[in-house]
Amino acid sequence: MKKVIIAYFSTTGKTETMANYIAEGIRFTGNQAITKKISEIKSSSDLKDYDGYIFGSPTFSLDVPSPMKTLLSKASVSFLKGKLAGAFGAYKHDVGYEPGGKAGSILLDEMQKEFKMEPFELGALKLKEDLVETSEGMRTCQDYGKVFGEKLGS
Repeated sequence: MKKVIIAYFSTTGKTETMANYIAEGIRFTGNQAITKKISEIKSSSDLKDYDGYIFGSPTFSLDVPSPMKTLLSKASVSFLKGKLAGAFGAYKHDVGYEPGGKAGSILLDEMQKEFKMEPFELGALKLKEDLVETSEGMRTCQDYGKVFGEKLGS
């Protein structure tokens, strides 16, 4: 059984809901999934000993919010190199913003380029906030977790 950490930042609860659905999908494959709010991660050692990493964050002003950037600075350690990496985020399309949450893509890009992690083939999961708590949103997140878990093996 492989172990995956899903570390996330959430303000409205949508990203947290996505994290829980993704964890369910990973568990469907017989792997272990641990969800943690980024406030629970105090140092890089809290990110040690996992086989896969999925980071999640909402998009704020076309960027990753500062608490998530703090986590990335903690995560910048050698034990992440070569590990499977995924990312996700909820977004809300407002006038003046580009559609399609950028935080997930920013996170996955950072994980690949800065930490030399193996990017998950499905890329970043981006889900509009009003879809998160629907049956379609739940299935989309669970499917993402299931494919991630299958990629890891058991």
